[in-house]
Amino acid sequence: MRLRHIEVFNAVMQTGSVSAAARLINVTQPAVSRTLQHAELQLGFALFQRARGRLTPTNEALALFPHIEKLFEQLDEVQRLAANLRHGQVNDRLNVLTVFALSREVLPRAVAGFRLKYPQVQVNVQALHTPQVVSALMLQEADVGFVISSVRQPALEYESLAEVDMHCILPKGILPPSRMNADGLELADLADVPLVALDGRDPLGVRIHQACREHGVGLSPVVTVQTYHAALSMAEFGLGAAIVDGCTASSADLNKVDVLPLLPRITVGVNALRLAQHPGSVLARAMTLEMRKALRDTLEQPR
Repeated sequence: MRLRHIEVFNAVMQTGSVSAAARLINVTQPAVSRTLQHAELQLGFALFQRARGRLTPTNEALALFPHIEKLFEQLDEVQRLAANLRHGQVNDRLNVLTVFALSREVLPRAVAGFRLKYPQVQVNVQALHTPQVVSALMLQEADVGFVISSVRQPALEYESLAEVDMHCILPKGILPPSRMNADGLELADLADVPLVALDGRDPLGVRIHQACREHGVGLSPVVTVQTYHAALSMAEFGLGAAIVDGCTASSADLNKVDVLPLLPRITVGVNALRLAQHPGSVLARAMTLEMRKALRDTLEQPR
């Protein structure tokens, strides 16, 4: 199929008719019909059944369509990247990406420190999941990203900012005082406790699942969430215990929950990400330095 065939086929599949497809891609109805016929001739099979002025996709068309959709998603990415390259970098603006766990305590501290030194710079912040941060950086939609993850992408440069311990968030009264130890809570102590679990695809969720397998511990999730702060909020509401990173744990409401280190110790890295082939701008490096300071201050503050 030629690119024009694909464009017309996609338009008809989206709209369901030749006339609507013609309006969508701004061509005439005869042009759409001719292009479809030419595509079918080249392919050697029909894409649509025609009856009473309506088009019904054939089984072959339905099999092709998911792959066509992927092509258009990739084309959208190319167009976005081209637009970013065309407009270039604006010296008075810094685009920052972060995972949600760093967006409540750490990044606001960093932005405050950054603004003291660069009051003329507009800071645009977007909180995303780790794969989205990586994708946006690859498309040059941001200057720097901050993640809690060991995931690697060869096109990105990783700078380690801190090592963070995992903590248990325990609703008040969920465990008797005899099982609470200020030095930490063993993973096995959570075996019979309702748990607010992280999605198993999350990097920290994977680490917790691995630790459970290694120590023969079976946990009892009652709720599964996508973000660490959602886990914290659920625990503060009393739905169950949660295991979160130290940055998230630092913002816990101690009137509602107890916060204890998780044993055996599970440590995760906080990293700054930038495109490897592009040297970091002065502003991106300055924000990274402020993030390092903010992490230190957040993790060292007394609880």
